[in-house]
Amino acid sequence: MISMFRNFFQSKIGLPIFIGFLIIVALAFAASDISGSSTFGGLTGDDKVAVVGGDDISSNDMVGAMNNAIRRERRENPTITMPEFVAGGGLEGELNLLIDRYAMGIFAQEYGLRAGENLINSEILKIGAFRNLTGEFDQVAYQAELRRQGITDSILRRDIGDSMLAQQVLRPAFFAPQMSDAAARHYAALVLERRIGQIGVIPSETFAPEGDPTDEQLNAYYSESRAEFIVPERRTIRFAAFGADSVTADITPTDEQIAERFETNADQYDASERRAVSSFVVPTEGAARALIERIRAGTSLEAAAAEAGFQVSPGTLLESEELASSTSATFAQNVFAGEEGSVADTAQGALGWYVARIDNVERTPARALSEVSEEISAQLQTEARAGALIDLSSRIEELVDTGSSLTDVATEFGLEINVVSDVLEDGRVFGGFEQGISPALRPIVDTAFQMEESEPQLAELIPGAQFLIFDVEDIVESAAPPLDEVRNVAVDGWRLAEGNKLAGESANRILAAVRGGASLTEAMRAEDASLTQIEDVDLRRTELLSAQNQRIPSALVLLFSMARDSTKVLEEGNDVGWYVIDLDRIETDPIEDNSEVLADTREQLAPALVAEYNAQLSRAIRAEVGVERNEEAIEAVRRALVGEN
Repeated sequence: MISMFRNFFQSKIGLPIFIGFLIIVALAFAASDISGSSTFGGLTGDDKVAVVGGDDISSNDMVGAMNNAIRRERRENPTITMPEFVAGGGLEGELNLLIDRYAMGIFAQEYGLRAGENLINSEILKIGAFRNLTGEFDQVAYQAELRRQGITDSILRRDIGDSMLAQQVLRPAFFAPQMSDAAARHYAALVLERRIGQIGVIPSETFAPEGDPTDEQLNAYYSESRAEFIVPERRTIRFAAFGADSVTADITPTDEQIAERFETNADQYDASERRAVSSFVVPTEGAARALIERIRAGTSLEAAAAEAGFQVSPGTLLESEELASSTSATFAQNVFAGEEGSVADTAQGALGWYVARIDNVERTPARALSEVSEEISAQLQTEARAGALIDLSSRIEELVDTGSSLTDVATEFGLEINVVSDVLEDGRVFGGFEQGISPALRPIVDTAFQMEESEPQLAELIPGAQFLIFDVEDIVESAAPPLDEVRNVAVDGWRLAEGNKLAGESANRILAAVRGGASLTEAMRAEDASLTQIEDVDLRRTELLSAQNQRIPSALVLLFSMARDSTKVLEEGNDVGWYVIDLDRIETDPIEDNSEVLADTREQLAPALVAEYNAQLSRAIRAEVGVERNEEAIEAVRRALVGEN
């Protein structure tokens, strides 16, 4: 695998991806462990895709892992389909994750490692899918998510336990090892090397046919390129919001209710007093009394404290009980017995004897019922409105639970139904470029993409204040549209595809001419006089790696991986065209023993060694516990997933 890491020096994104891979390895065990238990495409739970140390991995385990994997993938690539995911190696990757998880769980248990119940509980509490809108763990949401995934609490707990055991097994390999000086020097030399050559561009447009394709040609192109035209799954969401303004009941409190609240909270309206003091503490009563006498004689509190070697602490306004709780009851009594600006009598506290000056006295007179009736009325109305809203939401929830539609609920309670069409799973609106739905609706999108049509649900957006009832009116599955709907785009694509084929043939003829002794310029002009796009390259690898947050052209990536005095062709994606890349020479500067580049290279390569050690450890664990794959069952799962059954 060390050879794989060499690609880091061909692309600025190599190292972040490699480091990210280490994180994904740890997370994937937990993320891919939720697997379904229902049958799929004729498969049953008795089909074993693999046996690991005596434990079976069933076809249903594999299908469930793949369903969860593609859901995760669609967060980054909403248009991907299961056949595409399988073709890209998704099935093999998820199977290897399952095998490694089982193997490491068995290995860990054999050697006494454990994942306790409390530790598993703490991991469950961290999973966002099990939380309500306030961020708290919700048992109802937990059970609903388990049902949606088709698993039980015990299955989830075992899967999380296995993933935690795997992390314990792998942890020793995460301690970054040191690469030898000789190996680090070799890779550091790659960083400092300089490459000189030329890159010729052969665009597809130069060779693209001008006429329209025949129906047969266009149909064939569209069939082969259908994946490029796939639009993501989108849904039409209907919703009706209700909150405090939806409460129509009379919530004005009576005089009797106001009077009752006044009596209940009489302490709040009695006269009160708060005082603030500046103070310091001395160790003995005698010292405190002597300092108080000096202050009362005219010395300031601050000066007396400084002369005695103490520091004054200013205070905040506190009631007597508050001051007593932070000092002592006697001291609070003395402070509240003195006048503003005077020095209170000393009293003992936990740290010594207090010397204090009364800085501020704030007195609040008692308030009569007539003075606070409006305040109490507003409080009672707020409470009544909140209660009425909770009652309203409960009544709506009962209707939803008994099968009432969104339209029925909205009609009964006078709610306005709003519609948002073509919503994508990431919250954007299809065809709206970067436009997204209202942030207020974003919390319901994930749920909406798990619902069936005509199945309303209630969501609490702001606890006790704002609610939403919503459903999914229409679901448009991810698929390629009919050819007639995208005919013009398909024709343009066919022209580029045909031009790209001819451009590839031209690039190969130019390659042969260069290898035969012609210069790149001569070969391109001989092929076609219009081929004049030639870039001279004189670049250090450090310049390539310093291109932060910029896409490095694929031609440059290839240039920095070629052998000296070699020429290659490279196809640019999306039928854009071809490159002919001619590398003339490679120059490398000598590396000193104390070179910063050498030290940086050794540090940056540490994650590669971590990944290598992890991979070796995983292979060794597989060999020890024993792994047997059932290729027939694996192929059956593949066929079921891609729809070949």
